[in-house]
Amino acid sequence: MPPPRSALPVVLFGYDSSAFTQKARMSLRLKQIPYTFVIVPSMMPRPILKDNFNITYRKIPVVMIGKETYIDTSCICEALEQRFPLSQGYGTLYPPVSGGGPQRSLIRALASYWVDRPLFRMTCGIMPASIWRSPFGIDRAGLIGHKLDPDKLERKVPQNMSGLDMHLSLLESLLAESGGKQAWVLDTPQPSLADISFYYQLHWGRNIASGYGAENLTAGGVEEGGEEGADIVLNSDRYPLVEAWYSRTQKYFGDLPLRETRVEQGDSEGLAKITSTIEQTRLDPEIPLLTTAAPPHRELDARNGLSPGVRVSIAPDDTGMNDPSFGTLLATSPEEIVIAPEDIESRRVDLRLHFPRIGFRVRPLTKAAL
Repeated sequence: MPPPRSALPVVLFGYDSSAFTQKARMSLRLKQIPYTFVIVPSMMPRPILKDNFNITYRKIPVVMIGKETYIDTSCICEALEQRFPLSQGYGTLYPPVSGGGPQRSLIRALASYWVDRPLFRMTCGIMPASIWRSPFGIDRAGLIGHKLDPDKLERKVPQNMSGLDMHLSLLESLLAESGGKQAWVLDTPQPSLADISFYYQLHWGRNIASGYGAENLTAGGVEEGGEEGADIVLNSDRYPLVEAWYSRTQKYFGDLPLRETRVEQGDSEGLAKITSTIEQTRLDPEIPLLTTAAPPHRELDARNGLSPGVRVSIAPDDTGMNDPSFGTLLATSPEEIVIAPEDIESRRVDLRLHFPRIGFRVRPLTKAAL
């Protein structure tokens, strides 16, 4: 029997060639949550988010659960796990590790601090220079905050390929620790967020290094295929356990039902329908903060100027730091910041934006008004 349909609409905003969008899609599929996948452009602007919901955040994906809006996959995955629990018939991102050892915090750290950051830098670094020479390169220079030199990036591909080889060596060693007997990255009965994390990165890296996904990523600026690829390091002779695990993971997810409704960019009727559905959703009076080991540290937040009602800016601490989101601070926890997005052109929207604290900088701009 499939899991129940959520009382709240679940909407994923992203695009096919976005590595992190695929992480969110795989998480939704593993948990078997019905959702709508709204396709947005790979480059700015993204009018459906700004014009309907006052969301100016530059990165993708964004996930809405009703009007609770989650930014960054580290926050998105936790929200999906907590709001659609195993006890209600959904899948889990954190199956038990054999022997009962620690797993959830370990998997979260592995996903955020190994895969999403240093490994992503290597897979991003093996993108063909033709992509950087397209309008995509200009767009991402704005995101990064400085001009990009495609020729220099092309010369660095061998260096980044060596970096990818290092990560593959570490992953091969992790899989080998059980004598090659465990099916998944950790000794779990089925895939976890750890498997999703490594798979989405290696799948995206393998494809983009070969030029596959380039047309979608550059909005038609670069043709598909025709590039060297990553086979020089990502192959079964060099890393047999990684390749065997990769094939198992691909088959496992391919066999899962896809509970996704897709809305394309040009589907004005579909976009209007999903926008209307979200607008008609009511916000719960109580803000659904993610469960954390410790409660909010209100005294320390107050000393940092972060009291409810303060106007704040919040931005990633790496790429995108020059394009902060603005709003009114509603709530904090040790791991989360929640704001009401600022009005744009006198347009007020009734939703809440949830950001992770790790990887983001939040700054008070005014004193509390609430």
